[in-house]
Formats: sequence, C-alpha cells, structure tokens
Amino acid sequence: MRRDNLDLFGEEFAAAAPARAQNRTENGELENETAVTKCPSCGANMVYDSEKKKLHCIHCGTVRDIDAKSSEEQDFERLLAENNTWGRETHVFRCENCGAREVLDINEIAKTCPFCGTSNIVKTDELSGLKPNAVVPFQIGKDEAGSRVRKWIRKRAFAPGKFRKSARPEEIKGVYTPAFSFDTATESEYRAVLGKYYYTTRRVNGRTVSQRHIRYFTVSGHYSMAFDDVLVQASANIDQQSLDRLQPFDTNNSKEYTKEYLSGFTATQYSKSGLSCWDEAKGVIRNRLKSAILGQYTYDVVSSFDISTQCFHITYKYILLPVYVGHCNWHSKLYNFFVSGFNGKVTGKAPVSALKVSGLVLLGIGVLVGLYFLYRAFGG
Repeated sequence: MRRDNLDLFGEEFAAAAPARAQNRTENGELENETAVTKCPSCGANMVYDSEKKKLHCIHCGTVRDIDAKSSEEQDFERLLAENNTWGRETHVFRCENCGAREVLDINEIAKTCPFCGTSNIVKTDELSGLKPNAVVPFQIGKDEAGSRVRKWIRKRAFAPGKFRKSARPEEIKGVYTPAFSFDTATESEYRAVLGKYYYTTRRVNGRTVSQRHIRYFTVSGHYSMAFDDVLVQASANIDQQSLDRLQPFDTNNSKEYTKEYLSGFTATQYSKSGLSCWDEAKGVIRNRLKSAILGQYTYDVVSSFDISTQCFHITYKYILLPVYVGHCNWHSKLYNFFVSGFNGKVTGKAPVSALKVSGLVLLGIGVLVGLYFLYRAFGG
C-alpha cells in the first residue's frame, strides 16, 4: 500500500470467516439488535463488566474471562502498509445531526448518538477502517462515572441553574475513542539565543530611576531524549485538549484488542490517519524537547530557538481509549462532557450565566465602595 493510501480502508479483514446469522426485514435491513458475545449458559447478551474485568451475562449472571494478552508496539513501517481492517466484523453508523461515526459489531444497531442524543442514525456503506491493535478496558462503571459528572456539574458555579438541572448524568454512554500512541528515540542539534535581565540606575531630576536591560548569549549542543506513549486523538468527536485533561490512560498496560471488550459499548471511527496523527505527535515532541533543552539554562527571555531532530526506532499503537460521553442541549447549542473510563477524571464545557457574572461584578464593586468609605471614615 502506498504511503498516500494509509488513511484509505483496506480489504475486508478475515474475509474467509464464516458469515454470521442476521435477522433482516424484507428490505434487507437489520431487524433486531443482537449481542456481540452470547452467554454460553443461557444464550443471552453478555457485556463487559468494568468492575469484575470480565464478561457478564445480564440475564443469568454467568461471568466469563477474556483471554487477552498485553498489547505490543507495532513497527512504524507497518503503519505505511497497514491492510489489517475490521472488515466484516463491524459496520459504520453516521449521526445525521452532528456527524459522529460509530463502529459497531456487525450484529448491532446504533439507536441514539452518544454525542448529541439524536436518534437520526443511518447505516453507511463505509468500511470500518484500520483494526485497532490495543485497547484500554473500562475500569469504572457507569454509575460511578455518573456520580462524578454530578459532582462536576455542581461545581459549575456560573452555569445557569436550569442547565445544571437539565444535564442528565444517568444517560451517559460508554464509548471507545480511537487514538494513536507513539514511542521514539530522538537525537537533536539545537541553537538558541537567550537573554538575562540586568538593571542600571541613574539620577533624573533628583530621583533615582532604575532601567532594565537584556544581556543576550548563545547556547548550542546535542540532546538525546526518548519518548514513550505520545498520545494523539484520532477522532473528531473528542478534541485533543479534552483527551489531555482525561489522561493518564495507562497505555503501557493496554490489552491486545479483542471484540469482547466492546460488549455493551460502542467505538467511534477514526477521522485522522496514522500519518496525520504522527505529524501532530512530532509537534508535541518538538515542544517537549524545547522545554527540556531550555530547562538546562537560566534565562529570562528566548530570542530564538532552532532545532533539528531525527527520530529512531519509531513504534506505535492504534488504541481504543475508554470514555463515557454525556451531552446537554442549551439554547440550541450542544454541550458535551466526558469522563475517563480509566481514572474517572471529568472534563467538558458548560454555558455561563450572564446574570450570575453580572451579580458577581456588582458584588465586587459594592465591596470596593464599602472599603473606600471605611477607609475615609477612619481617617484614611
């Protein structure tokens, strides 16, 4: 596969796998939602239990271990020639309202969008894209995640009261979001012009005046640094800043991807190719190198900084990360909030009440006026 074809969807994965039985209407559409994994005891749906770390039958209570190994780093060259796709294992649903794309087991049907709540979901003819090679399983349950969302909402002091009441933490959904994680060793040559402040004094009209100056100096050298798990979001539905706030995800202990981990959850389709994510990762690497290199010196200002870096032994994981997704519509605008399914951290956006902000400003002005009159009253 050519480099420029990396983000195209390859041939169907496991094309020789036996076809699954599906209930269909006369129009050929899937009629019933069926489980990814069936219970060996009663045949009912099994879901992944984040507390037991096992598959759990919601009907008879049977539990089953997941035989999953630790995930392995993939050589970067494989990313350039990747043709291992989800293929017939999965299909893609698109939300007609917000554009989110979900990847579901071939026997599952998307009913509502986890990002905006609409039921306007359509099945597409798209292939599902690259098959993940790693997954960080959910570690906390939906009830615990909902409880953390409630605490987060209560702390939004400037959010409108009705918004805080209309958000429904109990309706959050567990979604695996795709990301690329990169490891690399780096060797860099750098040159920088830095500056230190120094001060002089002089007499002006009988007063001593201090004046600040900058003394510049040049530094250069060689710097070696290794990077582990530089994580780049690959979905358009959760931005990089939100993902950074939800970290860490313990990707070093991620599991080899197996579809059993998706039982009871969905996954979003990646919208950025591995090479595109690598380009973003290089920007992160450069910024970290700059910070580490300049940290060796004492300075006040940076006049210029130039660096030339080579990356060696590049490896990657295409990894699914556990996130609970919630939403609330307020005055025709969608607000999402996210909970890490690994560590329970919460992030999101909420509207700001102009009335509450105005009240705080008026209160501040009132306090300042009161202090002024007290100052005057006591002979200030």
